[in-house]
Amino acid sequence: MRMTGTATVREFIEQRSFSRFHFWMLFWTCFIITFDMYDLVVYGAVLPVLIKQWGITPVEAGAIGSYGFFGMMLGAVGFGVLADRFGRKRILLTAVVLFSASTALCGFAPSPTVFSVFRFLAGLGIGGILPTVIATLTDYAPKGRANSYVAIVMSFFHVGGIVAALVAMALIPRLGWQAVYWLAAIPLFFVPFMGRYFPDSPSVLVRRRGPDAALRVLGDLAGRPVAAAEVSFPAPEAKEQRAPIQALFTEGRALGTVMIWIAFFMCLLMLNGLTVWLPQLMVRSGYDLGSSLNFPIWQNIGAIVGTLFFGRLADRLGVKRVLVPMYVGAAISLGLLGFGSGLVLLLALIAVTGATANGAQNLSYAFVAQYYPPFMRSTAIGLASAVGRIGAIFGPIFGGVLLTMNLPISANFLWFGLPGLLAALAFWFVPLKGKPDPAKSPLSLEEAS
Repeated sequence: MRMTGTATVREFIEQRSFSRFHFWMLFWTCFIITFDMYDLVVYGAVLPVLIKQWGITPVEAGAIGSYGFFGMMLGAVGFGVLADRFGRKRILLTAVVLFSASTALCGFAPSPTVFSVFRFLAGLGIGGILPTVIATLTDYAPKGRANSYVAIVMSFFHVGGIVAALVAMALIPRLGWQAVYWLAAIPLFFVPFMGRYFPDSPSVLVRRRGPDAALRVLGDLAGRPVAAAEVSFPAPEAKEQRAPIQALFTEGRALGTVMIWIAFFMCLLMLNGLTVWLPQLMVRSGYDLGSSLNFPIWQNIGAIVGTLFFGRLADRLGVKRVLVPMYVGAAISLGLLGFGSGLVLLLALIAVTGATANGAQNLSYAFVAQYYPPFMRSTAIGLASAVGRIGAIFGPIFGGVLLTMNLPISANFLWFGLPGLLAALAFWFVPLKGKPDPAKSPLSLEEAS
């Protein structure tokens, strides 16, 4: 049943062109994502200083790092479910305050125990960011632009990693490791401004505050007042409000959900294992440590370029048609690393690996956001992200096992590429024909494929 109107909410949004509304939403999302990644990776930058100052062992240092990832898993699921239930705006701002304040408080921690508590709390907030921002971007993206918008935002993950490294290099020698964490408080000062540009989804606005609230947001989007006669709002279904987690496995979505989770697990296993062990593998290949530390930089550069390029391509061809070849390309480029000779060739292969492997992971979030209808979108992204974090935990272990086997370098890289092939296979088997009614989902079947 629909209220009187001439266009559905989704049709109205898709007909809009890029506007100030989209610009500021993208601006603040990129800002948040930059600090989200900054807060996540800055621990690695200060770790050598913490080991020396607190006298912690490598095992203890690894445990402290894992608390953050464990918090991210819980945050991705918890905040994702809460966002679909209570609205994405308030959950997003809560997550920003939590990760920003907790990371800043790490700079005041007097002991490893207190530091670990703050890192866990920061992980909760960090885990809640992606499910909310990607779902919101997808809600309000014009037709044929959702993948590009997500790609732009996800590329700032890698910007955040670069910023963290540069800030650590500049501040630690002068002000100590604490100053690096204090800078994480910067987003707190901008939370009131962010709230203006992160509206809840139209369905949540209608359900909680009535059609007039949704019309005001659509007016901001269109740059003019929107009359009630212009837009029709679907009546929310009771099942949509009750159980978004159970809905992931109904209406033909069960196989797709499982395949998506497998792909996320494999991709982050591959990426985190590579991130941890790439410099060491290059040292074993005969390169000095200084040269080896350049490889992650080129991987991030490739990731930024690849995410933006393939994101635009996905808008034209469909996400799945781009994702599967990207994962295959990641496996091939990783395998070739073991046979490459010459620094220039290896740097090029690393950049291609970043473009395909990291780029595929980033676009996977866009696929999930479009595969599920709005009422479960944050939940779906959160759960997929949480499963991926489990793979991220096993990635360094996987690499460590490979290195202890003393295999040839070429074999190590071939094994690292295997999860990429499995991720490609998993996405290949996601049954798009099993998607629910397109009226409940932002993209048509053709666009998702």
